[in-house]
Amino acid sequence: MTIVKLADVEFGVELPVFEPDTSLANVQRFGDASGWNSPRFTDHEHARKEGFPGALVPGIMSQGFLAAMIHRWAPGSVIENVDTIFRAPVIVDVAHRISGVVTDIDEDTGLVEIDLTLVNAAEETRVLGTASVRLPV
Repeated sequence: MTIVKLADVEFGVELPVFEPDTSLANVQRFGDASGWNSPRFTDHEHARKEGFPGALVPGIMSQGFLAAMIHRWAPGSVIENVDTIFRAPVIVDVAHRISGVVTDIDEDTGLVEIDLTLVNAAEETRVLGTASVRLPV
C-alpha cells in the first residue's frame, strides 16, 4: 500500500522490503555523479589491498538507499532526517535488503519515525538508521 497521508500509517507496520542495487556498475555510476569514484569503491582488488573484503558501497549511497526505500513507501513524504550507524561495510556486488518499521507517529505534526536496517545475504546487519518523515496530516 502506498502511503499518501498520516492517516494511512499504522504504528508498528513494516515497510515493504527494499533490495538496493549494490552492483559495481551502479556504484560506479554513483561515483561518477558524486565525485566519490575512489578505487576503494570501484575496484575489488584495490579495496582488498586496503584490508576490505571487496569494494565498498559509499556510506552516503547507503543512506540514499534508505531514503529510496522510504519514498517507495510514501512517495509524497518529506524526509526530515536520517540518522545512521554504520556497523560494518556494505560490500559491492553482494545482495542486501533494507527493512523498516514505524516506531512513532506524532498526529499533531505529521511526523513519523521509522527504524531502518540494512542487512546482507548472510543476515549480518551492516547499517542501522532512524528516519524522521513528515506526511500531510
